[in-house]
This record gives sequence, C-alpha cells and structure tokens, in this order.
Amino acid sequence: MKKNLKYKLFGIPNCNTVKKVRDYLEENKVSYDFIDFKKQAPTESDIKRWKSFMKTWPVNTKGPTYRKIREKFEAASDSQKMKILVENSSAIKRPILEQEGTVQAVGYDTEYYS
Repeated sequence: MKKNLKYKLFGIPNCNTVKKVRDYLEENKVSYDFIDFKKQAPTESDIKRWKSFMKTWPVNTKGPTYRKIREKFEAASDSQKMKILVENSSAIKRPILEQEGTVQAVGYDTEYYS
C-alpha cells in the first residue's frame, strides 16, 4: 500500500469490517475518500469493475440483506442481478478499496493490509 496515493473506500459506516479497514487506514495515515453506499449508491460500472476483480458477483452472501434477496438474485439474469445490487447496495461485499479506479482489496484482506 502506497501512502502517498489517494484511495477510495466503498462501504457502509456501521459495518465492522469497514470500520476495521478505516481504522487501519487512519492509523497508517493513508489518505482516502469514503463512499457510503447508503448516501451514494454504486453504479453499474462500479459493480462491473468489482465483479471483474472478484471473478464473481460482489455479494456478501452472509449478510441479512443478501439472505432476503437470495432466491430472487440467484434466479435472475445478469442484467437483473445488476439492477438488484444497485437497488440493494447493502448486499454488496465490503469494503472495497480502490486506487485510481483499480480495485486493490475487497473485505479485510490481511495479506494486502499487512
């Protein structure tokens, strides 16, 4: 991780994993902008970028939002899945750390943050 570069951190503020990453960034004096899914929903291009990095849909399968939409999501076409995630951003795996539009880490990737 390069401290002199500006990062973007996507997530929701009350998520424990997001808090853990924010604490790490602040303790290590890493400059970042926080993008709150609740205030600024991810776009289709954001989700496509994250899906490309993860090689799968960027969903938090353990979260309560995903559990509520699981059947609908799993039965949906790709275009419908995209719409479902845009409308249900809490179902997206988080946090997502980007630098200059390139995904650096998803979740609390201990290898990346060490």
